[in-house]
Amino acid sequence: MAELVYRPVIGFARTLFKVWDLKIDCQGSENIPRSGGAVLVSNHISYLDFVFNGLAALPQKRLVRFMAKESVFRHRVSGPLMRGMKHIPVDRTQGEAAYEHALRSLRSGEIVGVFPEATISQSFTLKSFKSGAARMAQEAGVPLIPMAVWGTQRLWTKGHPRNFKRSHTPITIRVGEAIEASKDKYAGAITRQLRERVQELLEAAQRAYPVRPKSQDDTWWMPAHLGGTAPTPEQVREAEAR
Repeated sequence: MAELVYRPVIGFARTLFKVWDLKIDCQGSENIPRSGGAVLVSNHISYLDFVFNGLAALPQKRLVRFMAKESVFRHRVSGPLMRGMKHIPVDRTQGEAAYEHALRSLRSGEIVGVFPEATISQSFTLKSFKSGAARMAQEAGVPLIPMAVWGTQRLWTKGHPRNFKRSHTPITIRVGEAIEASKDKYAGAITRQLRERVQELLEAAQRAYPVRPKSQDDTWWMPAHLGGTAPTPEQVREAEAR
């Protein structure tokens, strides 16, 4: 079926990357299969993560169908685009429908993108992973592809203004080798293995990141354990509990 919406959107996004003068360093795209279904799993630190996750699949000539909250599909601008790109709406009150939709996509040979943390991590560290990605991969008989992005939080993240200026912002992407989702393993064990691998990729992306905060006022995008002023995971949980 012709991709009448997805490919033009890709072209538009690439134009924006040039306008913003982003410095994108993507390694490991060869780990994304050229054919067949797979679950692409990433950390989540920005509203734009799905754009860069999808970018990593393009060298393999693959398009990713992302699972995203249903409200995005109701928006008058993003809704038609999300539907046209065949992304998968997730209504948290009816999660089974989204799960079955994702399974159909995987079994038909699509790559489905999942953020197993469910929400953006305001500490910019990995939150706990939900087991849905592992369970989908097991049931559909497809591999899990771990990946990590870094730097996207500097463009647009929760609790901070957007920065779409020509700012030369580096974006680092690392894609890891496939993890087999064996049906004779517990989904929880696979999820723990997956999270460990994403953590390794995240740390590799952070080590490779070519810039550091320019001043004390610029440390907000660095996690506390790396010397930044982003809230710790504990502080985020306390704020959410109020």
